Amino acid sequence: MPAGYGGAIQTAAPVVVRRVQAAPAAAPAASSTDQLWALYEQKMMDAGLNDAAIAAFKYNFEVLASGQNTMIPESSIRPVESLPDYELLDVQPDPALLASAVVVKLNGGLGTGMGLDKAKSLLPVTQGYSFLDLIAHQCASMKDMFQADVKFMLMNSFATSADTLEALSKYPELGTGSDLEFVQNVAPKITESDLTPASWPPSPDNEWCPPGHGDLYPAMLGSGTLDNLLSQGFRYMFVSNSDNLGATMDLKLLTYFAATGAPFMMEVATRTDADKKGGHLAEDAATGGLLLRETAQCPDEDEKEFQNVNKYKFFNTNNLWVDLHALAEQFNMSGGALPLPVMKNGKTVDPRDKKSTKVIQLETAMGAAISCFEGATAVVIPRSRFAPVKTTNDLFSLRSDAYTLTQDFRIELAASRNGVPPTIKLDGMYKFVDAMDSLIPDGPPSLIDCTKLVVEGPAVFSPGVVIKGEVTIKNGSDEPKTVAPGVYADTTLTL
Repeated sequence: MPAGYGGAIQTAAPVVVRRVQAAPAAAPAASSTDQLWALYEQKMMDAGLNDAAIAAFKYNFEVLASGQNTMIPESSIRPVESLPDYELLDVQPDPALLASAVVVKLNGGLGTGMGLDKAKSLLPVTQGYSFLDLIAHQCASMKDMFQADVKFMLMNSFATSADTLEALSKYPELGTGSDLEFVQNVAPKITESDLTPASWPPSPDNEWCPPGHGDLYPAMLGSGTLDNLLSQGFRYMFVSNSDNLGATMDLKLLTYFAATGAPFMMEVATRTDADKKGGHLAEDAATGGLLLRETAQCPDEDEKEFQNVNKYKFFNTNNLWVDLHALAEQFNMSGGALPLPVMKNGKTVDPRDKKSTKVIQLETAMGAAISCFEGATAVVIPRSRFAPVKTTNDLFSLRSDAYTLTQDFRIELAASRNGVPPTIKLDGMYKFVDAMDSLIPDGPPSLIDCTKLVVEGPAVFSPGVVIKGEVTIKNGSDEPKTVAPGVYADTTLTL
């Protein structure tokens, strides 16, 4: 396996991996799906992938090779009109359920879009704490509050595992090794022209790609993590992204989920215009079951309706609750591979060389599993449980006084903001974290009363800057100019 994926593929727990003789250097042209699949199976076996990873990719590849339409058109779905609301749930939280619950954080991202080469969760967020620091303290706080252990795990990638384990070594109470993490799989890239496995001898790393966070389920199965958790008596899993610091193990939601008997529950939030491009919840018109439609699954002609936030009212926060008994049963029923909807992404085999071979990357989304479980449900949560960081705009806002750090180490919007975050639009030159840091060397301006902040051109914020309402700061020169201390309200400031 390419060195960029940590050498030969390893799993976090022992699994039986089938081994065969190495394939010939040049595979013959293949015409049938079976012949094509044999090439992929050989490649994945040679790389040391486990049976669950191979089974998941086989399902995805066969969907592609069959020519099956992977889009979800308007004609096939209906809006979801109403859902249970977190604020109105009539449940008495039961701390005893914590003994059978596990918190899993997705931590595979390097944050390359923000100019990072380490796990994004290692970024400082507030008061010197990184995402991982805050997550560790959240778990410790819950243990203290309920005098109960809180089982915690990470799904790392090969790129994030070593740095993450080193950073968490100062919190030995969280666990170590396979008790703390399992590692997501990789998948072969597919040559667009003939569907053969992509080959790139100058850099074999580029023949592989992440399979999307829907890989959570086969990674749990193939690493032995699912069996280990079940054997230790765990039943309920709460999973969320490591960059969403509002997503903590909520005892009220755990108790509600257990009481429903549902196999799967998605936390959704009410869509606003800021959320119109993200995946939304819908009902399958044929079955009446819930499903998730992502942007990549929306036909071009339906884009307007996809973004209609009054029609499709709820978006997926990627905070999910899964009954591990039901997950194991679903794997048994489906032959070891969940039939998750498949998304196709067109790329070049070398992402830095746009003239290199065109390839297809197959991905799945973990929230899409809502359509795999009969009786799956969803609940509307407050925005306090959704504070993700995808861009430097988000990080700029999160580090400001528009957010507060709670006593149990959650990041929440300041109460005076009534659940609405400030809209931040930084100049493209601040796309990377180190550049953003140069914009605010002494920390962000006050944004607690900011509606929208736009920064155009190079600037440096002085300490003591307060932004209120909608403010645009412009600098038409190439040299950074200073934003002087003071209050700027509903204005355009030309430096």
